[in-house]
Amino acid sequence: MTSILLLTFLFLVAGVIAVPLATRAGLGSVLGYLIAGIAISPALGVLHVDVVQIQHFAEFGVVMMLFLVGLELEPEKLWDMRGRLLGLGGGQVALTMLAVMGAGVAFGLPWTVALAAGAVLALSSTAIVLQTLTEKGLLKSDGGQASFAVLLTQDIAVIPMLALLPLLALPGVAHGAEDAHDAGISLVANLNGWQTMLVTLAAIAAVVIAGRTLTGPVFRFIAKADLRELFVAAALMMVVGIALLMSLVGLSPALGTFIAGVVLAGSDYRHELESDIDPFRGLLLGLFFMSVGAGINFALLFDQFALILGLTLGLMALKALVLLALASVFKLELTDRWLFALGLAQAGEFGFVLLSFVVAGNIMPAATADQLLLVVALSMLLTPALFIFHDRVILPRAAKGVARAQDTIEAPAEVIIAGHGRVGGIVKRILEGGGYAPTVIDYSAAQIDTLRMFGLRAYFGDATRPDMLEAAGIRTARMLIVAIDDRDKATELVRYVKEHHPHVHIIARARDRHHVYELFLAGCRDIIRETFDSSVRMGRSALEAMGMEHATAMQMAEGFVADDSAKLIVMAPVFRDTGGNPMDERYLEKTKEINALQDRLFAENGPSFGNLRARMAAEGDDVDEIVRINGVALSPDDPVPGR
Repeated sequence: MTSILLLTFLFLVAGVIAVPLATRAGLGSVLGYLIAGIAISPALGVLHVDVVQIQHFAEFGVVMMLFLVGLELEPEKLWDMRGRLLGLGGGQVALTMLAVMGAGVAFGLPWTVALAAGAVLALSSTAIVLQTLTEKGLLKSDGGQASFAVLLTQDIAVIPMLALLPLLALPGVAHGAEDAHDAGISLVANLNGWQTMLVTLAAIAAVVIAGRTLTGPVFRFIAKADLRELFVAAALMMVVGIALLMSLVGLSPALGTFIAGVVLAGSDYRHELESDIDPFRGLLLGLFFMSVGAGINFALLFDQFALILGLTLGLMALKALVLLALASVFKLELTDRWLFALGLAQAGEFGFVLLSFVVAGNIMPAATADQLLLVVALSMLLTPALFIFHDRVILPRAAKGVARAQDTIEAPAEVIIAGHGRVGGIVKRILEGGGYAPTVIDYSAAQIDTLRMFGLRAYFGDATRPDMLEAAGIRTARMLIVAIDDRDKATELVRYVKEHHPHVHIIARARDRHHVYELFLAGCRDIIRETFDSSVRMGRSALEAMGMEHATAMQMAEGFVADDSAKLIVMAPVFRDTGGNPMDERYLEKTKEINALQDRLFAENGPSFGNLRARMAAEGDDVDEIVRINGVALSPDDPVPGR
């Protein structure tokens, strides 16, 4: 027990010290974790710790991450990505495998060993790339989406690789591949090809059907216990169970949980699952990166330093060239092209899995696998440096090129719009109709190019970056319209501007009620829910269709908006105090209290809205905050500037 506590304490101390220092130095959290692992590797050697086993355990962080990524997708979006999945992803895997195989044969390796090496090195690090892109707010960019498509294809490609690599083994020893499975139990052992296929398809179907039919009843049953920890346990149970089922049928656990995440993307419990699993995902990924750093064989590295470094740099250059060629074919913009090529130039964590597999299957000599393991680890260690190179060298030069190709910002703008989509575009046209000339910042190069064709004032860039806001004139701007899709980045942008430029009036688009709370707590006091107004109009139309007079229906709708906005102000602090958990007892009790008050008002005054705010204030709730939610001011003082 003492040794386990000591080991846990050692990893936690290393991460707590190294990651903040690396982040402050601009190196990113991933490199911080890797450095932490390198720093504690001597201590782990003294304690005789099996770093490989820790790495296998920590790989579950990758499984959780892909589950969370799947929750952000919908099957329709996945189908829309089919071109990039097959073209970019499939092309990258095939071309890299062939290129590495050719290089291996040229250096004297048997073609079977060279092909196995190509399969191992064709994969990139899903954990590092997605983590870094998310931290930098680049996952939604064209380059980030292209990177995600390739990473997803690579994770899918692991399945045929595991199935086909044993064919490269010498006759009579292919059974060793079975020993590579870390579990002693398999549902497909001793089955022939078509039986294995049927069992595999049945497992995938079970995940899809259970995700669609059982999630709701299970979580509703758990909600009756009113215990937060049961939700966390249920979320972990779901992910672990899916990963176990996929392992039993010989599939990638990461792929299985990704499929489950996509199935649950439209579930009412999506945000609950995200909030429950994300802390474990972060801790396990940190542990994984530290185990990679600690697992570097420095004795072999120093003994063959020139060879290992040359192989690593050669691999990264080769993969970058393949990726650049594919990016050109698929017409990615210059900055996205370099982000795509540099971000995916490393080998990945699944390389460790495949290396153990090919060694156990007698497909590759152990000495060659040890060298490739160092190449994989070193390339992952160098990846944060490539992102730093992209940020500090590629982006500034690309930005200068863009500035020469487009009009510069002649004067600071009164109004800045972050995001020109279906929301920001309408707001822009209305403002222009009122005589204002807003500056639009959007991260979609295609969107910006279209706007410029019509002579509109728009700039390519990430509006959440302070330097971009400065260039757009945030210091002297009167208003910022936040209309970007990413709710987390929108909240971060609001928080940053309120802290550093408090004079700017912010109008923010909210995705849903909980996003309103987040924006409110970040400091925004003018919040518009994107579907709220249309829903209210639909309700008003329903009243009129049932025979209510137009004026009365209008009054009902306006009263409902005022009451609902007052509820949001009162519930926002409760949402904060409960850690954003709508199933927390305090949140549920306050909601019930407000609903009961609304029912009493209905009993006293008949069906009507508009009286709740005054009654809530009379009963001690603070509803006098100067705020506009859904366009309705809840204070006599209108916070819109200039009025």
